[in-house]
Amino acid sequence: MKLLAPYFTPQSFPDGTTVFEQGDRAVFLYLVVKGEVVIRYKPEDGPRMVVTRVKPGGIFGWSAAMGNPCYTSAAECEMDSEVVHIRGSDLRRLCNEYPRVGEVILDRLAAVIAERKQSQQSHVTSLLANGIRQVTDGQGGNDDGTIQN
Repeated sequence: MKLLAPYFTPQSFPDGTTVFEQGDRAVFLYLVVKGEVVIRYKPEDGPRMVVTRVKPGGIFGWSAAMGNPCYTSAAECEMDSEVVHIRGSDLRRLCNEYPRVGEVILDRLAAVIAERKQSQQSHVTSLLANGIRQVTDGQGGNDDGTIQN
């Protein structure tokens, strides 16, 4: 923590603030200190969906830490929030210089990524199941069995 602390910058966001949009250049990894940040994903052919809610102690913006050029989801504050952030490039450099620290950070990032993928998959499965139920119940299907929009 002593090694990382100088690289983290505190920042406050009021309720309703969009920290970054899906597709924005991925620069910072964020750690929530206080408040709540909602991560939303918009597939090309569907509505925006909540992927997860990041509470104190949680991280978001991991695209920057992984060296991805853009964020894959949007981050929005659901309440007044306080975060600390670190440049992804600084974090990657520190991981290269201090492999043991890098290992701990990568383990934490892997856990976050796995959690978000599971949450997103569950949400998509639920949307599909609801759509299928509507069609089979006659509430949105066409005569040919397709779903009405």
